[in-house]
Amino acid sequence: MSKIIQDAYIVAATRTPVAKRKGAFANVRPDDMLAHVLKHAVAAVPGLDAKEIGDVIVGCAMPEAEQGMNVARIGLLLAGLPDSVPAITVNRFCSSGVNAVAMAADRIRLGECDVAIGAGTESMTIMAQMMGNKLAANPAFYTDENRAIAFGMGITAENVAARWQVTREQQDAFAVESNRRALEAIAAGKFRDEITPYNVCEHLPDFASGNVKIRERLFENDEGPRPGTTMESLAKLRPVFAAKGSVTAGNASQMSDGAAAVLLMSEAALKRYNVKPLARFVSFAVAGVPPEIMGIGPIEAIPRACKLGGVTKEQMDWIELNEAFAAQSLAVIKDLDLDPAKVNPLGGAIALGHPLGATGAIRTATLVHAFQRDPKLKYGMVTMCIGTGMGAAGIFERV
Repeated sequence: MSKIIQDAYIVAATRTPVAKRKGAFANVRPDDMLAHVLKHAVAAVPGLDAKEIGDVIVGCAMPEAEQGMNVARIGLLLAGLPDSVPAITVNRFCSSGVNAVAMAADRIRLGECDVAIGAGTESMTIMAQMMGNKLAANPAFYTDENRAIAFGMGITAENVAARWQVTREQQDAFAVESNRRALEAIAAGKFRDEITPYNVCEHLPDFASGNVKIRERLFENDEGPRPGTTMESLAKLRPVFAAKGSVTAGNASQMSDGAAAVLLMSEAALKRYNVKPLARFVSFAVAGVPPEIMGIGPIEAIPRACKLGGVTKEQMDWIELNEAFAAQSLAVIKDLDLDPAKVNPLGGAIALGHPLGATGAIRTATLVHAFQRDPKLKYGMVTMCIGTGMGAAGIFERV
């Protein structure tokens, strides 16, 4: 028997501030970051019976070590949610967070539950190596027909820059603008409603006294944006991945730590709890592309998501396009003829950071809170490229 698809609505979306790798969250565990946002997402709906949460789905790009052992389940238990609430960790690399939101929405749309959470967490400080704690690549990666799988992300960005004719100057200008927008947004308090500050408590050895001292501080703002970023300062940076390349540390995303949680409900639950939704989930799509040009994934995913949602890319009023690299962001904008003013109005990952599996959920929180500030916005999108050659795009509607 076929089921009638019902709508799923976002009713709460919160995130931690995003920290630089080895920054404010250097000694904070990813399961603790996750517990923090889960607890506050649930608390955002007064009277919510947490036992009604049908699933907690959490994205994590490197689900091992401190963020292993099904970090989703560990996080919800640390958050004090009922034992009866199930959880699963999912991994589609950089899209894991928005994939988790889409999967939570699907549980509701299929009538399998009335309340669900999509979230993400990632500590790139703890996961010191980009390929995880133990690199164990299949030897077949290094054969000619499979070698693109083993390409570093930076090399794929260089490939995109060459094929789409994106210059070093264009990449640096994009990075300057990302930092400018992010710094301006922080100064104007535009991230305040989406961020739940985190009280960082560290136990540090005092060798002089032989005691352990406790240091506490409230972490409230993203620490990635770089004041004073100019074309001149970026021009001094050397290419990182190719001797004569154009991708530098200044025009690529930052390695970061952070978490976010998005709480969704069915229409029946909205009425039961008398909740006004922040947005309606419209559609989600993923698509594959050649691994050696993985950065252009959104070029394939965005049209698919639009078709599924019955909307056009021209209807998107706000687009959160993850800035894995300026080169691939510019290629996507150019190829799809996106309006640069609508892409990352508050800056992107070059300035704000990219905690891999958490990014999709973080940027979903940014989007739905932008809906609340500006009633003229109707449709928005969260999209990104994905390692090994994929792209993802999720579309949401202000209600």
